[in-house]
Formats: sequence, structure tokens, C-alpha cells
Amino acid sequence: MSSMDIGIDLGTANIIITMGGKGIIVNEPSVVAYNKKKGEVISVGREAYKMIGRTPEYIVAISPLKDGVISDHDMTMLMLKEFIRKASRNLLIKPRIIICVPSSVTDVENRAVVETALSAGARKVYLIKEPIAALLGAGVDITKPTGTMVVDIGGGTADVAVISFNGIVRATSLKMAGNKFDQAIIKYISQKHRILIGEKTAETAKKTIGNVFEPDPDVSMIIKGRNVIKGLPQSLEITEVNMCEALVDSAMEIVNKVKAVLEVTPPELAGDILASGIVLTGGGALLKGLDKLIAHQVGAPCRLADNPMECVARGVAMAFKFADELLDGFEKVSTYKYR
Repeated sequence: MSSMDIGIDLGTANIIITMGGKGIIVNEPSVVAYNKKKGEVISVGREAYKMIGRTPEYIVAISPLKDGVISDHDMTMLMLKEFIRKASRNLLIKPRIIICVPSSVTDVENRAVVETALSAGARKVYLIKEPIAALLGAGVDITKPTGTMVVDIGGGTADVAVISFNGIVRATSLKMAGNKFDQAIIKYISQKHRILIGEKTAETAKKTIGNVFEPDPDVSMIIKGRNVIKGLPQSLEITEVNMCEALVDSAMEIVNKVKAVLEVTPPELAGDILASGIVLTGGGALLKGLDKLIAHQVGAPCRLADNPMECVARGVAMAFKFADELLDGFEKVSTYKYR
């Protein structure tokens, strides 16, 4: 891997960038703040995230990715350009860039990712599927002809895949991940308590007391929002039990996808998974009790990878080294392929 090679985990919630032997150099929210009057980017990442819901109408602070794919091509390009400029400001040559994509991404979505990276200053673009990158980053040896299941839960999508002998044997992805957990909390609080809370409040509650397996009624926190009937500010105490009620249906969607993939997995590989277990990666995997819920429902061991939020990014950084060995899930994209 060249010192100029850049790896990008282009996530719905966060963008993580690695460079050469430096490791992770950027880990910030996938948000861009744009001044519509001046036609310029004000900020990206952490600073832009602070502006969400707090800007005048001529300034937009948005996440240009939705459900794991690019929903706003122009804003994504501007955001990527700014991040790549920060990462490669001292480079004399345009970098090669590798970007991870969900396992079920379409050719059209692939094209959008490639064109965005090329427009942002890449010399060449490589794509790697998230399950492959996640297992590489989790330190799992995928070169052996034994089955390993990974469940990678990001901000917009969850990828469920069985990997063996460098390739994806069975895989699926669903638009149920961290952001949908937040929306489930907002909906639950609104319907049950008639209080409207913001996305940041929901995310904080999820991280603080979110639990989907054997919740503790004595663990609680105070949240603040607006009473939808009176229109006035109101605070509310919620517990782990409340959070479990809000989140369990969403968590079970992931569990059911795991079951569905296992049902079509060859018996020999299914036996391997029963012995070696399921690996959880991604920020959404940090939801308390999710690993236990999957293990309980599926009947196979389930473990959380070390530092799961950075698994995909670490795998992306390692992918250049394994490019010649990977049989599936890694694609070299010519600069002129989509022109």
C-alpha cells in the first residue's frame, strides 16, 4: 500500500478515512453545511453536525447519504472533496482511493460512488463490499475454506453475509441500522408520551440506556423535548425497559435477516458458523444486548468485534494488500469505466 493511498468508509452516519501507514486520519459525522446564498461549503464533519437544526434557512446542514447510498450527489461530492483535500493537502499526485459499499449495492449506486470519488480528486477508484472489509478489519482470516458470518450494522444499512475462501457465499442487506433505531425511539416517545424529541436526543438515549435484551428497569435518564399537545418544552424520565419496547422490533428485523441468510447457507458452512460464531461489527452493533439477542434467537454464539466502529475502515486500509487475493467483493474500477 502506497503512502498516498486513501481508504474511505463512506458511512451514512460517519465518514472514516485512512491513509497509507498513518492509519485513521479522519473520523467525523457525514454531514456538510452549505451556504445557499454564497454557493459554498461552510464546514464538514463535526462542525457541520453541530449546526443541524440550528441554522437559518439559507444555510443547510444535511447528511447527503441515506440508507448506505448517496442521496445527494452534489453535497456528497462537496463533502468528499473537502475531506480528501484535508487528507491529501501535501500530496503532489492524485491518490488512489478505495471505498466500501453495501453488499447489495446496484450498478447505478456503484457508478454514483465512483464518479463522486473521481470528481473529488481520485486518480483511480476501488470498491470493496462492506462484509469483506468488516471481517478483514476484525482480524478474521477469510482465506480459509471455512464459513464465517458477519453482521455489519452501520448508520443506514445492516449487511449480513457468510464469507468463505475470500468470497461472499450468501449475503443480504437491509435498511435497518443506527438511524432507524433513532427514528424508532422518536416514534415511541411521540406516540406513548406525546413528546417530540430530536434526532440528537434519540441518539444520546440509544447510546446511554438502549438495551434490547433483559433491560434493567432501574437504569434511567432524563430526556427533553416539546409536548405535541401544549407546544411547550417538557422533560421525561425513561428507562431501559422503555428503550427495549422502542427498539426490539427494529432489532428483530436484523435477527430475522440473520436467520434468512443461515437458511440458505450450505450445511457445511452453517456448521462452521455454529462452531465459530457470528461476528458483529459497525457502530450499530454497540447497541446493548444485541449480541445476546441474536445468540438467543439464532442458537449460535455471537460476539462483538474489537472496536467495531472502526472495523470497516481498518479493513479498507488492508484491502490494497489483499487486492490480488480476494476472489469476490473487491473490484478495480478504471478511471474511464463509467465515461
